[in-house]
Amino acid sequence: MSISPDSRVAVVTGASSGIGEATARTLAAQGFHVVVGARRLDRLQKLADEIGGTALELDVTDEDSVDAFTTVLPRVDVLVNNAGGAKGLAPVAEAVEDDWRWMWETNVIGTMRITKALIPELIASGDGLIVTITSVAAFEAYDNGAGYTSAKHAQAVLHRTLRGELLGQPVRLTEIAPGAVETEFSLVRFEGDKDRADKVYEGITPLVAQDIAEIIGFVASRPSHVNLDQIIVKPRDQANAGRFHRVTE
Repeated sequence: MSISPDSRVAVVTGASSGIGEATARTLAAQGFHVVVGARRLDRLQKLADEIGGTALELDVTDEDSVDAFTTVLPRVDVLVNNAGGAKGLAPVAEAVEDDWRWMWETNVIGTMRITKALIPELIASGDGLIVTITSVAAFEAYDNGAGYTSAKHAQAVLHRTLRGELLGQPVRLTEIAPGAVETEFSLVRFEGDKDRADKVYEGITPLVAQDIAEIIGFVASRPSHVNLDQIIVKPRDQANAGRFHRVTE
């Protein structure tokens, strides 16, 4: 891996699309050498070529993949834990265990794995930053969403626990909890059913990936003594996880 010793390095997981891709572009524009990780290496390589970064295959649900990804990084100044997602929308009485297992492995265990591996490098940087993308689902429960909301609650508590455990170290921690953002999120949740995914955003003006990326860029540009602990961001049309103002024709 060829990275200038003078470069500040930002790692973005789940960077092949959506918030991760937009964040990589934003941080690169701020002067970071961005290392992007995801399973879709072809998309990653195209992004890395465009922003002058580095693409590395990463599956946060696979311990060996996380080890291979993290051990080749020469330094890390910023870690953006963006990899995650939802599968299904079923009541607990009809829960699909494989869907729950994937959500917990991706959102919770995956975040733990990569954060644990990179904490030494973040401390060594002298001014590290961990940004974890959770969700409004980390604060609320809603019908049929227990698998996702429980995973996001757990991911958020993991991140908030680190705030205390790393107190006194040169590492800042910011949790960003978005509401409805129109990305591939719903398409993944509904296994490629585009019509069903589109209905999630029907009649509202949702957030877009760039909205979240700009917030991450702002967080990363704050002075080292400023810690933005928690940012909740929703579209104007959204009051909470299940309440929207929708315009109908």
